Amino acid sequence: MQENPDDTRKGGRGRAAGKWLGGLGLLLAAALAAAWWATLPDQPGAFYTPPPTPPAEPGILLRSEAYDTDIPAGAKGWRILYTSRLEDGSPTVASAIVVLPDIPAQGPRPVIAWAHGTTGIAPGCAPSTSPAPFGGTPGMDEVVERGWAMVATDYAGMGAPGHHAYLVGQVAAYSVLDSVNAARQMADWQLGERVVVWGHSQGGHAALWTGMRAGADAPELEIAGVAAMAPVTELAAMLGKGASSAFGEIISAYLYTAYRRLYPEIGEAYVSRFHAMVAKDISRRCILDWRAVWSLALTRLLPDQGLFLQPISEGPFGDRLAQNGPNGAIDAPLLLAQGLADEVIDPALQEGYVARRCAAGQPVDYREYPGLTHVSLVEPGSALTPQLLAWTEDRFAGKPASSTCSQR
Repeated sequence: MQENPDDTRKGGRGRAAGKWLGGLGLLLAAALAAAWWATLPDQPGAFYTPPPTPPAEPGILLRSEAYDTDIPAGAKGWRILYTSRLEDGSPTVASAIVVLPDIPAQGPRPVIAWAHGTTGIAPGCAPSTSPAPFGGTPGMDEVVERGWAMVATDYAGMGAPGHHAYLVGQVAAYSVLDSVNAARQMADWQLGERVVVWGHSQGGHAALWTGMRAGADAPELEIAGVAAMAPVTELAAMLGKGASSAFGEIISAYLYTAYRRLYPEIGEAYVSRFHAMVAKDISRRCILDWRAVWSLALTRLLPDQGLFLQPISEGPFGDRLAQNGPNGAIDAPLLLAQGLADEVIDPALQEGYVARRCAAGQPVDYREYPGLTHVSLVEPGSALTPQLLAWTEDRFAGKPASSTCSQR
């Protein structure tokens, strides 16, 4: 049977088209793989690698080095590595930034312990590895002008090796308290025992827990005040309310991934297997640089109603979230600041939290800021900043603190 030349040409064109499409598919796959790799955070350098056998005692300074990224004029910076603790008391290692004014110390320097907001849960998301480590830190220039020192923890598992215990209150408190004790071991820095804790968002949750745990876990420190700015307080309700937004889905991915690592009893009932894989990939990336676009794209693969299949306030997940709620007593004066245009932390939920803490006998100086969002609350020009600085000055001066609980 004689072959039709037209059929031969068509077959050749089909094979060529198939090869072309196959090649295009390979190129697209390679481009996606390259994009996936490019959006992963840079790994921390050798500074963050702990010695082979670090001390088990928490709050021990392991090493320090000069640090100049984003340090305000009139100050010097250092990066430190120190020992800390996990929830079960087992040892870990964490990193922090220390900022000291050039002004000569007239006796021990008062210390601001800064707890940062969410930047991610991967080691490369530590603020001290970032080009803008003090993004969202209010009043840095004024802190320096007043001669205060600042110790800003990265939290355990975010610079040094390990897994970050995201929104696990006790571990966050350890990271803050142990960073101050480690920095105080440098005699030349002249850091005193009087500390005011500041924290925003995730860091506000950490600040509240630091106030709760300080007496038991770092009695050598005098916590003169705790300032929590737009803190995460009602964990299940706040995370559930924002779960359908892209930002809320990223936060949910961080939370689920971190809690599943720490609390195996949570199981797989809350998230489908496919969406758990998506959440894990989101958790490999930081939230505040251009590489977050990959995470934003991945949120399109999650359900419109959010990551979770059932309410996270129920079952073992709910039990762990309740365990990590900042509902304990704080002996130090407490300032809680909330923007009323906050799109992440619901002001109504925050008001309910404050009312319950007041009812429990906790004095709270609760201040609301109309028109301020989650981020603008701590940005330059915020009405909060001068009030926060004045409140902190009063705490270091030992003046009596006020409470707004009687007005509720």
